[in-house]
Amino acid sequence: MKRVSAIATYTLLIGLSAIFALPFLWMVSSGFKDLETIFEYPPTLLPMETVTVFSNGKHTPVGVYAPSGTRPTRVLILDRRPGETQVAAAADIGARAREWVPNRSVTLYRRVHFRWENFPTAWNAEPFSRYTMNTLIITTFGIFGQALTASLVAFGFARLEWPGRKWLFWLVLATMMLPQEVTMIPSFLIYRKLGWIDTFLPLIVPSFLGGGAFSIFLFRQFFLTLPRELDDAARVDGCSSLGVYLHILMPLCKPILATIAVFSFVAHWNDFLTPLIYLNSSDNFTLAVGLRFFQGAYETDMHLLMAASTLALLPVLLVFFLGQKYFVRSIVMSGVKG
Repeated sequence: MKRVSAIATYTLLIGLSAIFALPFLWMVSSGFKDLETIFEYPPTLLPMETVTVFSNGKHTPVGVYAPSGTRPTRVLILDRRPGETQVAAAADIGARAREWVPNRSVTLYRRVHFRWENFPTAWNAEPFSRYTMNTLIITTFGIFGQALTASLVAFGFARLEWPGRKWLFWLVLATMMLPQEVTMIPSFLIYRKLGWIDTFLPLIVPSFLGGGAFSIFLFRQFFLTLPRELDDAARVDGCSSLGVYLHILMPLCKPILATIAVFSFVAHWNDFLTPLIYLNSSDNFTLAVGLRFFQGAYETDMHLLMAASTLALLPVLLVFFLGQKYFVRSIVMSGVKG
């Protein structure tokens, strides 16, 4: 019974995973297609192309003619009309013995073809290298600031004794209920007064101001799982609170640091609204904003847009898979003790 239950559970999980992965697979597959086949119905997951033969100054599509009871043969599709298709023997292009046959007996001869040229074409259509460098700068400083300040604040909540710390911790968590739209206008007015518009500062500095309530919560929960005896032993040897934080606790925080790094990387790398508000010049655009402007300029070239989106998503997938082991471990340990 347990084996049947396990098989059913894994089957359900695999099926749900395939459903959720389907949009991503379609995006990647569309990056290898051409504009004619990307919107075809029924859709195909693999990039396909119709085989053609160059004859009389034009490309003539090749089809498979399979009347009932006979062996399928390859033919040239010369013309179409309601209910019928004009074909000619593919082996005798010059003679062109034309024949009108029912549409149901003729299908296009197709093959899998990956158009790798879509990716360099899409990447060079806009200065995506510049956008990537801008995004990398913002993301790197954002990860460092968020991990540093969130761990410091969480250390104060988890390991130091001072009056009102629990109430203040709940107040910090309450800020998670504030939507970004509430603080958007006041933040913009402050940054404009400081002269930070069209710079990276509005995208980086907030990460150094506490790191966000969620990151503080994760760090605090992780610190609570570490034995207090570590702090006491270090203080007996003359270590200060900052020394306990730097030399005792932080070396043990690799799992939670990896988790915060993954969350911060995804948030900064995919952030669209904040750079759109504060960045005006195209030289400062991030990948998310650059992709949106690329979509506006190349709206009909959907295959190039999918190719550029795939390239922009690759670093996120790489970071997630590299930090997955630490990510799962930190989530398990963070929920052990409140």
